Amino acid sequence: MKRRILLPLTLCLVLGACNITGGFVSSLESAVLNNRDIATVEQGSPAYLLLVDALASDSDDPELLSAAANLHNAYAGVFVTDMHRQQLMTSKALAFAERAVCEEDDDYCELRRQPFETFTANVREMDDDEIDSFYALATAWAGWISAHRSDWNAIADMGRVETLLQHIIRINPEYKKGDPYLYLGVLATLLPEAMGGRPEQGKLHFEKAIALSNGKNLMAKVTYAKQYARLKFDRELHDQLLIDVLQADVTYPQFTLINTFAQQQAKQLMESADDYF
Repeated sequence: MKRRILLPLTLCLVLGACNITGGFVSSLESAVLNNRDIATVEQGSPAYLLLVDALASDSDDPELLSAAANLHNAYAGVFVTDMHRQQLMTSKALAFAERAVCEEDDDYCELRRQPFETFTANVREMDDDEIDSFYALATAWAGWISAHRSDWNAIADMGRVETLLQHIIRINPEYKKGDPYLYLGVLATLLPEAMGGRPEQGKLHFEKAIALSNGKNLMAKVTYAKQYARLKFDRELHDQLLIDVLQADVTYPQFTLINTFAQQQAKQLMESADDYF
């Protein structure tokens, strides 16, 4: 089936018969995120990721590059458990995202390596029409940090990602149904409190993400339970969040795949709760 689907797309590339642009890759991204069949997505995605790599390799289209970053980051976050593979895939996602913002404006090139004051000043120049590229950069960067969390040089980048996310929220407080708040919550709870983690701030971010999605972002509830409730040994909060997830309808635009994965994680967390608490 995958071969039959890919063949006409490959012919389009070889013969130049199709105008495959960022819109195509964005549609592919949407199709993946709106699919609740995790097994089919897992089995089919590698072939599409190779196709996206080919399309994005010499592209100057920020939409295509951002969508490529999002697809690689999502696949790494949902399906890849091997740490080395996670590092490879998140590095590729981050490279695509960096190219996307660079195509938006030359001042954004090498953004990760700019002095912090220059970085902050450039982020503040972000316009409404650049927000998708910057969000792709922020989320790919957050995924890269998570995959490299044993490296303190990677952890040191957390402040830059938070700056990006906070500016996105300033431009559009309801962007992506509150997803930036979920990432801020993850970053705030990535480290233990004794090592600089901020669980109470993370709690506020998780609750904001849940509120802005009207409770439809199930991963926000699972992450809240895993990163905060377990940390605080709050069994009541932990179980209530996970029961809500297990009883919820996973179907919601742009969240269906992640919600389905969230239900799987919620089941595993509930099964291990007695041993944990």
